[in-house]
Amino acid sequence: MYIAFYSMTGNIRRFLNSIDIPDTYELYQITNDNVRDKIDDRFILITPTYGFGAVPDIVQSFLEVNGNNLKAVVSSGNRNWGRNFARAGEYISEEFKVPLLMKIELHGTPEQRKEFSLELERAGELHESIR
Repeated sequence: MYIAFYSMTGNIRRFLNSIDIPDTYELYQITNDNVRDKIDDRFILITPTYGFGAVPDIVQSFLEVNGNNLKAVVSSGNRNWGRNFARAGEYISEEFKVPLLMKIELHGTPEQRKEFSLELERAGELHESIR
């Protein structure tokens, strides 16, 4: 299973680098060079939120190709945007009918890192049990 992520400012990369990722996951960074590449496994998406709650165009393009393998989404944002905080995850969750695991503030708080690690363990155990 993959953790696909887009990190224009580095916040999401910093978040992931601060967590011990279980061996059942492989990181897949979405870039302009691979945005149209097909990945043939399930994945959890981590995306930033732009402006007033928008999904980044590059993430939308990636999901056009790979959305059928999306299993859950995590979104990051800045609480200064009020109700639009990390809203990209809400839009993706609704569009693809997948759970929004959590929202993280910028590069994540220590509590959010711990919560995400627990979510990865749960999702990994579920993934292994249905293989």
